[in-house]
Amino acid sequence: MARPGPGLKRELKRPYEVRADPARNFGDLDNNAHLGQTSRPFARAGVVASILVLNGPNLNLLGTREPAVYGRDTLADLERAVIGWGRALGLAVDCRQSNSELALIEAVHAAKAAGTSYIVINPGGFTHTSVALRDALAAVSIPFVEVHLSNVHARESFRRHSYFSDAATGVVCGFGLQGYRFALEAIAQRLGARPEAEEAEEIQTGI
Repeated sequence: MARPGPGLKRELKRPYEVRADPARNFGDLDNNAHLGQTSRPFARAGVVASILVLNGPNLNLLGTREPAVYGRDTLADLERAVIGWGRALGLAVDCRQSNSELALIEAVHAAKAAGTSYIVINPGGFTHTSVALRDALAAVSIPFVEVHLSNVHARESFRRHSYFSDAATGVVCGFGLQGYRFALEAIAQRLGARPEAEEAEEIQTGI
């Protein structure tokens, strides 16, 4: 039997494949089964971890919503960046957004059955109100990192209280989109994920 060529060898080494579909973001309570999936990890040999990135209410308005506070990057920009950072870190990333508390809770429940290793969550306004979403995260026992685009501690006093922070592995706020990158880097380190650059080096050296 002929040995596989270099192209095939590289394909088999790739940890996952991601396809972006940023148009699919749903907040309708009647459409919870279609909760804005924007990347679809495909199982391949060498997958280290599956990461769910959840964005809460009003984050679908990024780019036009208070740009001085949240920046001019859109949700699609954010999701493309997160998928790319995950790929570089050897993580399979699934991005979802909803304006519905119920839909976000059901996404957390589904993450358990899907074998999700970690969750990155920006609960948006639910940060300060949703005991139910916090309870969902506690119920599935999936570790999570809380992320906020703005520095919530430099804003209105009510934004300084979070129902999630004490249960999170860590909290990142005030760094805009880069906060998601910092969260993924910390998760990759904790999980022992292997960056894509290391995979490429192995392919080239034949290790």
